[in-house]
Amino acid sequence: MASEVRGVVATAVGEPVRVVTIVVPDPGPGEAVVQVQACGVCHTDLHYREGGINDEFPFLLGHEAAGVVEAVGPDVTVVGPGDFVVLNWRAVCGNCRSCRRGRPQYCFATHNATQRMTLLDGTPLSPALGIGAFADKTLVAAGQCTKVDPAARPEAVGLLGCGVMAGLGSAMLTGEVGPGDSVAVFGCGGVGCAAVAGAVLAGASTVIAVDLDPRKLELARQFGATDVVDASSGDVVAAVQALTGGNGADVCIEAVGKPTVLEQAFYARDLAGTVVQVGVPTPDMRIDLPMIDFFGRGGRLQPSWYGDCLPSRDFPMLVDLYLQGRLDLDRFVSETIGLEDVEEAFHRMERGEVLRSVVVL
Repeated sequence: MASEVRGVVATAVGEPVRVVTIVVPDPGPGEAVVQVQACGVCHTDLHYREGGINDEFPFLLGHEAAGVVEAVGPDVTVVGPGDFVVLNWRAVCGNCRSCRRGRPQYCFATHNATQRMTLLDGTPLSPALGIGAFADKTLVAAGQCTKVDPAARPEAVGLLGCGVMAGLGSAMLTGEVGPGDSVAVFGCGGVGCAAVAGAVLAGASTVIAVDLDPRKLELARQFGATDVVDASSGDVVAAVQALTGGNGADVCIEAVGKPTVLEQAFYARDLAGTVVQVGVPTPDMRIDLPMIDFFGRGGRLQPSWYGDCLPSRDFPMLVDLYLQGRLDLDRFVSETIGLEDVEEAFHRMERGEVLRSVVVL
């Protein structure tokens, strides 16, 4: 029987979000209903509210979430009722050309639930990233549920569902940081601090945090940055080079999503080094680099999609590292809030006051 639950909905561009009653249908084939325990407030949710993703309003927001499977539809075997799961937006199809090549982390046909959640009047909702987890319950594709150790704290491990995984993966997977490498992370919000933590986990000997905000630089130190650069004073590229023997960093990670920052990262890397862009740009942004510099510096200029993660492989491993005390996911949780506090959490996020506000249900 369909459930009527609370959910946070964006109804129009720029309008404050509202907590309303939504209808969650019983799961059909390949689907699961999840009781949401915690969900982080991510910039992507704000992009949806501002019309920066598409115009398919109304949106059911929220996607960085953990919870317990309540029910599954026919033929679902990957999870069952009672499983503690982290939700993901990369439900691998197994059949597309990328999956057939053995690269499921780039699956080109990831899927969502077929049925739609609705408002009480039957208006269909567009769930953020196919998840919609600012709600007591949500309907997702079963492949969007990754079973992890239930001993983990939902508020912390749910953040692997988007921003923290994107940052960790940008260093560990896309950037292929290895022991002894030097890494510079440009932008130290939630994703950037996760990139710092990922570089430390991967064994980097030098991890340089770059930001305009001294509060964020201090947070980056807490995640393991060995050096910090205040981007508001002086030449950022020269500062990174000075901290790396005059050469530049082996891996530079751009976690802001701005052309000027990407250019800094490009020139702050060593010859044959790697630039990873994990910051999300807007559609109007462009980069302009001299081709001779692009060619002459060698190496890689590499976008990172969701940290190039494979949730079924990476989420359980990272949760285990968290439970062992080797990955401090709790530090990303700046505050816990209720559903009715999401709008104000957006404003705190815009002011740079938090790494993550997390809705607890």
